[in-house]
Amino acid sequence: MSEPPASIEQFLELAEARGRAAELAERRLANARADARSLAQTNEKLNTTLREARETLIGLRAQLEALSKPPQAHGVVVGLAADGLVDVSVGGRALRVAVAPEVASDELAAGVPVLLNEAMMLVGVGPEPTQFDVVMVKDVLADGRLLVAGGGDDEHLLTAAPGASDAQPGQSVAADRRAGVALWVVERTEVNDLLLDEVPDVDYADIGGLGGQIEQIRDAVELPFLHRDLYARYQLPAPKGVLLYGPPGCGKTMIAKAVANSLAEQVGGGVGSHFLNIKGPELLNKYVGETERQIRVIFATAREHAADGRPVIVFFDEMDSLFRTRGSGVSSDMESTVVPQLLSEIDGVEGLSNVIIIGATNREDLIDPAILRPGRLDVKIKLDRPDAAAAAEILGKYLTDEVPLRTPGHSDEADSGRPGERDTGRPGESDSRHPGGCRDLATAKEYRQQLIKATVDALYATTDENRFLEVTYASGDREVLYVKDFVSGAMLANIVGRAKKSAIKDILAGGPDGVRLEHLLGACADEVTENEDLPNTTNPDDWARISGRKGERITFMRTLRGARQVNP
Repeated sequence: MSEPPASIEQFLELAEARGRAAELAERRLANARADARSLAQTNEKLNTTLREARETLIGLRAQLEALSKPPQAHGVVVGLAADGLVDVSVGGRALRVAVAPEVASDELAAGVPVLLNEAMMLVGVGPEPTQFDVVMVKDVLADGRLLVAGGGDDEHLLTAAPGASDAQPGQSVAADRRAGVALWVVERTEVNDLLLDEVPDVDYADIGGLGGQIEQIRDAVELPFLHRDLYARYQLPAPKGVLLYGPPGCGKTMIAKAVANSLAEQVGGGVGSHFLNIKGPELLNKYVGETERQIRVIFATAREHAADGRPVIVFFDEMDSLFRTRGSGVSSDMESTVVPQLLSEIDGVEGLSNVIIIGATNREDLIDPAILRPGRLDVKIKLDRPDAAAAAEILGKYLTDEVPLRTPGHSDEADSGRPGERDTGRPGESDSRHPGGCRDLATAKEYRQQLIKATVDALYATTDENRFLEVTYASGDREVLYVKDFVSGAMLANIVGRAKKSAIKDILAGGPDGVRLEHLLGACADEVTENEDLPNTTNPDDWARISGRKGERITFMRTLRGARQVNP
C-alpha cells in the first residue's frame, strides 16, 4: 500500500497521473475494438470468398463429370422381345438391347424414343424427335401393318405405333421410315377446311322466285329417300347428281343448302342428313396428285357418313373451276387427271349409296361432257334471272312484315306511293284533291305490297333511263338491254339492305322511323350505278356467257349509262 501524499501538491500530481493513465487505457481499448471490427469484416470477406470458391469448384466438378460422360445414342422402339429385352432401331440399325432397372417396362411401346448408353443398354425414354417423314396410307394389312406411299413410286411397309393404329387408307401418318414405324395420324387441316360438316340453316321458304326449280330438285333428290320402297318396286335408281346452272346471284347455292336442310327434317329415323360444302378453287394444289388425293378423301368421308343410312349432299360450288373440258386448251393439263378421278368416284366399284352430288356453276359450257352425261349428273336445272313476278316474291322475302315502314299518314310524299300527294294529317287519308291516295292502303300489308310493286316497276321499266347496254351480234344485229335483263336475287336482296341502311341513318339524324319508297328507289338507283362499270367490253362474249346471255356470239357492246357511256 502506497503512502499518502505528503502534501496537496503531491496529491494533485498523483491524480493527474492516474487520469492520464485512464485516458491512455481508454484509447487503447477503442483501438482494440476498431481492430476487432476490421478483423471481423475481413473474416466475413474471407468466408464469402471461400463459399464462392466452393460453389465454383462444385460447378467445375459437375462440368467435368458431364464432359467425362460417354455419349448416349437415340433410338426408337420397334417391338418388345422375350426375357425383358427390347428391339430398338438406332440410325437404321436394328438392335436387341437390355433395359436398365430404373426404366419402367410399361413406358416402352413401338414408336417410343429411347436413350442407350455406351454399352447399348436402354437407360431411359428420350426426347421427342423434331422431324418426321409424312407418308400416305395406301392400305391396312390384316396384321395391322400399314402399306404407305413415299416419294415418287416408293412404297413401304410400316409397323403401326399405338398413335397410328386407327389409320385408314387415304390418311397421312408421321413415320420413321428407317425404323419402319408409323407413329401417329397427321390431320391435314387443308382438307378438313374444305368440309363443312353441318346442315345449313336455309329453308325452301327462304327462297323466292324459284318455285319451278325447287319442285324439280325436290323430285330429283328427296323422292328417292322419302319413298325408297316405291323406287325399289319400280327398279328406278336414284339420281347420282344434279347440276344447277345459271347467272351469278340467282340462288344456286341457296337451293343446295335448302335441299340438305329439307332432307334432314324429312328423312325418317332421326338420322338427318349430312352436307359437305366443297370450296372448289381451294382444292387446286401445285403438287401433282394432291388435288386428286383430296377428292378421294372427300368421297371417303361421304361414304363413311352415308354408311348409317343418312343422305349425304356433296356440294361442289364453282364446279367449272375444277372439272373443265379435257383438251380444251383454256387451262393447264390438271383436268386430265382431276376429271377422271371424279368420274371414278361416281362410277367406281364402291358405289355412292345415299350420296348425292350437287354442282353449281355459271359456266356449264366449260364442264367436261363426261361429267354431265346421264348416269352421273342426271338432272340439270337452269336458274334464270327473275322476271317481274319473281322479283316481287324475292323482295317480299327481305321486306318482311317485321321490317318497320314509314306508313301513310305522315307528311312525306314518298309514303303515299304517289308523288305530288299532300297529307291531310289523318292516318290512312290523303288530300281530297289527289284521289286514290293513301285511303286505298287499308293495311300495312297492302302498303308493303305497293312498295314492292313500285320497286319492281322502277327496275323493270323499259324506259330510256333504264337502258343499260347495247350489244352487237356476229350477224350484225343490235339489241338494247335494260336493267331488267341483269337483275338477280342477290341484287334484289342488296337493294332492300341499302334501303334499310338509309332508314337507320335517317333515324340517327333525327328523322322519322321506317323504310319508305324514297329509300327503296334510291337504293335501286345506287345499285344500278354501282354495276354500270362492271360489263367487260374488251371481251364481250365471255362476259355475256357468265352473265347468262347464251345464244348468238356477241362481238361488240357499249354501255349506255354513266361515265363509260359511248355515243354512237
